Amino acid sequence: MSCRTELSSWQALEKSAAALQSTHLKALFAADAERFAKFSCQIPGVLFDYSKQLVNDQVVAQLLQLAKECDIAGWRNRMFSGEKINFTENRAVLHVALRDRSGRATMVDGVNVTAQVNTELEKIKRFTEQVRSGNWLGYSGKAMTDVVAIGVGGSNLGPQMVTEALKSYADNTLRVHYVSNVDGVQLSHALQGLNPETTLFVVSSKTFTTSETMTNARSAVEWLLAAAQQQTAIAKHFVAVSTNLEKTRAFGIEDENVFTMWDWVGGRFSLWSAIGLPIALYLGFDAFIAVLEGAFEVDEHFCQAEDAQNIPLLMALLSVWNTSFLGHTAQAILPYDQALHMLPAYLQQGEMESNGKSVAFDGQTVPYTTVPLIWGMTGINGQHAFYQYLHQGNNIVPADFIASLEPQIKVGQHHDILLSNFFAQTEAMMAGVDAEAVTKDLTAKGKSADEIAELLAHKIHQGNRPTSSFILDKVDAKGVGRLVALYEHKIFCQGIILQICSFDQWGVELGKGLASAIEKELFDDAVTNPHDSSTAGLIAYYKARRQ
Repeated sequence: MSCRTELSSWQALEKSAAALQSTHLKALFAADAERFAKFSCQIPGVLFDYSKQLVNDQVVAQLLQLAKECDIAGWRNRMFSGEKINFTENRAVLHVALRDRSGRATMVDGVNVTAQVNTELEKIKRFTEQVRSGNWLGYSGKAMTDVVAIGVGGSNLGPQMVTEALKSYADNTLRVHYVSNVDGVQLSHALQGLNPETTLFVVSSKTFTTSETMTNARSAVEWLLAAAQQQTAIAKHFVAVSTNLEKTRAFGIEDENVFTMWDWVGGRFSLWSAIGLPIALYLGFDAFIAVLEGAFEVDEHFCQAEDAQNIPLLMALLSVWNTSFLGHTAQAILPYDQALHMLPAYLQQGEMESNGKSVAFDGQTVPYTTVPLIWGMTGINGQHAFYQYLHQGNNIVPADFIASLEPQIKVGQHHDILLSNFFAQTEAMMAGVDAEAVTKDLTAKGKSADEIAELLAHKIHQGNRPTSSFILDKVDAKGVGRLVALYEHKIFCQGIILQICSFDQWGVELGKGLASAIEKELFDDAVTNPHDSSTAGLIAYYKARRQ
């Protein structure tokens, strides 16, 4: 398989990048009054503006040609049809089937997975309604008031991000708490103040062997049994999302209370599956379905839109342009909506675990930078934390700004003030402030020539910092579904363009394996493994001094 750098479009983009490095975004806007109209597009519920990216007509055309030469359309069709494009694990990649609201069949190994998904959704609906109505009773005959979701990685970040994003719509039927860290502090704090008689645990682990998750689950059982004093209480207070019925039975969970997922669902793409059970329990099944519906709308857009108006494809192409051609190795995610405060963390996993790799489809090391470092936080807090770096640091960090037309909760003029910052920051990052403008401002403030000379360099902002803006109609269930699906398809396209297998995570598996071996050393002095002197010294130091 040829390297992407051999493609004519790739080579053309390298030349364009060299030519545009000395071009300022201000000049591009000054030269084209229609730039916003040309480099923005809409779908129901979302406006996407990329006019403040360092691109021109030629670059966009070259990027779209790159997508064609990489056969994005063919790979997309292979994914949606159930072909096993996760070739390192010989698995299909069908998180899109989890939210397909069309009813059309999708076949994997001769099985209609659409029918399986619909069956599982009905099971989730029945269970959710039983718990939320108060008909699911604990060991003492009381209804549930609290749900503790135990999982890690994709089994945690997706559901927690969505429930945090939509908590304004919760009806307080149930409270939800999340435990992902094996650090006992998090579990202890989550259980503090909860009543064992009215607490339901959802343990999410595909294999039911994940060390962190099962350690937390076993400690949760101890907490329950200390109050219940009866082993049968486990079945009344624990349900699971898993494929390993043997393990869940041994744990004490009844088969009918195990919700399944499939090997064609990657953990970081799984919130649409039974992994999203905490979403349905907290917000109601209808809200969960609305999240799926929003994502399905984007799936349809992704499959049907022309390349030049295809938002996820454009997002991916811009990421590759910024990272692999312009040399910007980080990207900030900046939601101007408190409801989306967990989105940067969620997208860190989504993008960096998917495409944070350096080996192409054929096993050869790629000669270009792949995925950028993803980081960020809510916009207003970020402005008072790290925006100084974004504005004047000597590393350029492209940024995604995300806002909504309508707030979840209207309080006075808060939303207008919030959005004034959203608009101002993207403008400031694009335009900057030059010496002439600084001199004029300082002169108007009565500064002397000497004072101006002393301050001038400190107050100049170079600008030319690329940003994309997303404006949602509202951060509601459909809106969240749309936004997440846009980024998921961006990640897919990005991986194909970079020749990266986006759906495995062998680096994660390496760390898990080493931790498992060291865990045995910590519990049994007779077990020793070969280590470098630093690791051996650290282990010995800990074992000699631990409480």
